[in-house]
Formats: sequence, C-alpha cells, structure tokens
Amino acid sequence: MNSILTPVLALVVLSLLVWIWMYVTRVPAMQKAGIQPQEARFPGSLDRLPDSARQVADNYNHLMEQPTIFYALVFYIALSAHTDQPHIWLAWAYVGLRLVHTLIQCTINVVNLRFSVFALSTLVLMVMAGRELLRLL
Repeated sequence: MNSILTPVLALVVLSLLVWIWMYVTRVPAMQKAGIQPQEARFPGSLDRLPDSARQVADNYNHLMEQPTIFYALVFYIALSAHTDQPHIWLAWAYVGLRLVHTLIQCTINVVNLRFSVFALSTLVLMVMAGRELLRLL
C-alpha cells in the first residue's frame, strides 16, 4: 500500500465493477422496456430506461472522464520519482472520494451531495498537481 500506483489499480477495479453493475442493470431494463440493442446506437436512445439503470451508466461514463487526469498525474509523479507519503495519501483520498461519488450516484443520486464529493475530489487533484508545479519552481 506504499506504492502510489496501488490507488490507480483500485480505481481501475472500481471502474470495472461499475461496468458490470451497469450491464447487470441495463440489459434487463432494456428488455423490460422492449428496446432492441440496435436501437441504442445513438446518444439519448436509452433515455427512457429507469433512473436506476441510467444513473449507473452515467457513473461509468464519469469514471472515464475526470479520472484520466488522476491517472496521468499519478504516472507523472511516479515516473518523476516524486512519490512521497503525502502524494500516496492524496491518491487514496481521490480514490475514496470517487468510490463515495459512485455509491451516491448509483443509489440515492442526490445531486448536491454528489457534487460536493466531486468538488472535493477535484481539490485533491489540484493539490497533487500544485505540489508538482511547486517542485518545478
């Protein structure tokens, strides 16, 4: 757990678990709604699915967006040999916040709560990036 790359693995595993969750909810919802797979070829074509199926899919998409910054930043830190304990703690904090964000979005989906967690995770990335910028000065 002292490697800064372990949180990367944890976030990858979370993303894959949400992918499974997405299809476990989406396929039965599509069948129940009478939607054929080919009908899903355009954005918005699955908007008539129930919230429980859509919010998991939305969360999966979110896990493909901002975390790309996290991955790039962690690999930069690791390859630059700048790994230290604060960076490791921050990386785990980011993953923990993304887990909380996932649980909120995929279950109760309270937008203000979800946004607060998202904002905190963004601040963690800013601190990590800021620490690296300071090393360059």
